[in-house]
Amino acid sequence: MRFVITVILLTIILFINCSYVLAKDENVGIQIEMLPWEKVNGILPRYSEFTVLDVETGKKFKVQRRAGNRHADVQPLTSKDTKIMKEIYGGKWSWKRRAIIVIHRDQWIAASMHGMPHGAGALDNNFPGHFCIHFYGSKTHSTNSMDLSHKLMILKAAGKLEEYVAGADPFELINAYVAGIKQQDSRIISTISLQQIDWKEHIQSIENINLKRISIFPVEDLVDKISLQVPVEIEWVNNNAEKKFFKGDIYLFRFSPADAWKIDSIRFLKDSRI
Repeated sequence: MRFVITVILLTIILFINCSYVLAKDENVGIQIEMLPWEKVNGILPRYSEFTVLDVETGKKFKVQRRAGNRHADVQPLTSKDTKIMKEIYGGKWSWKRRAIIVIHRDQWIAASMHGMPHGAGALDNNFPGHFCIHFYGSKTHSTNSMDLSHKLMILKAAGKLEEYVAGADPFELINAYVAGIKQQDSRIISTISLQQIDWKEHIQSIENINLKRISIFPVEDLVDKISLQVPVEIEWVNNNAEKKFFKGDIYLFRFSPADAWKIDSIRFLKDSRI
């Protein structure tokens, strides 16, 4: 009985630690690598096939890389793979980012995908176009920098989200917090939040959200501070296509100058009425 309990506890710990998410299913202890795009670009050349593992659901499907020079443009390999991918997205295609692990031969690589078919497609797979997979350092078509939401998902897949939050300044955290709400990702928001909240009731109705303005203070002026209020302007759209606005302060706290900043979520939810 004690052995069974120990096995169950270890399984839970492995699931929580994204560095080893679902490695137990392969009967091996495989560490997730967070490789730069320049290296992954060589590991996964055009027409290479690999497996995508969704961190949240544990579901897997196969894809083929077809193109992309700033990130990987890929397509599900078969109609069955398309069906699994759509199940991961709750039955409808979405631009929402998701933390994934790319499995290629003996390598497990942290990555992020969105779930919206676009552009051209070439495979007989019932998928109208292709979708994008980003790795650390990948860029979007329209910018010369990493998409923040993709970056957060990659960190989540690699088990490095807490490390990122511990080293981030208040303004990076606010951007990440809003990005977490935009992606409806409770794990990202909870890692930044001062209080533990059931986020589903607050974020499931938000279709889109953007941080329109944030007041930035010199980081060196914050060295000894343990509390901070940052003026922001936030705009969001709910599931009924109604546009909402919040103009006010986000409050951050930390227990000492050596600790990580956290956002007062209870106050933010009350003030913003999200």
